Amino acid sequence: MGFGVSGSAAIIFLGVLICTGTLYTATAGSAERLTDAKHADNERLLERRNTAVDVTSATYTGNESNGYTVSVRIENTGTTTLSVNDTSVLLNNEYVEPSQFDVVEVDGDGSTDIWASGRTLELEYMTDEKPETVTVVTGYGVSDTNVTVVG
Repeated sequence: MGFGVSGSAAIIFLGVLICTGTLYTATAGSAERLTDAKHADNERLLERRNTAVDVTSATYTGNESNGYTVSVRIENTGTTTLSVNDTSVLLNNEYVEPSQFDVVEVDGDGSTDIWASGRTLELEYMTDEKPETVTVVTGYGVSDTNVTVVG
């Protein structure tokens, strides 16, 4: 064999070695990111399974001409600590903006965002519509609906 054949073989071998190193680095990084994402997904699933809420009461006062004041009490019956800011409310299947709430309290404390297990979140807001259903959705997507809003 001449020098040209040996040189060509060395260049090809070096190219294969570089490609293999690059491929391994990319594959290892992707596998690590996939593993991290799977762990994060499993953690979120566990938190979702441990989340439960119960709309214990939904009442309203007022009338059609002056508007209605809706009061909702929701108990955190799961083991996950929730965020008040991540909690959404649907009144008659329409989203209620958080800025509409006149009262937002966790067991009488209006300055906290932490809604721990066993605590009750109290919401109060004004609306023009007579409330028929109230649905509360947590940040984990767990919800409860009260279809018997009492006046």
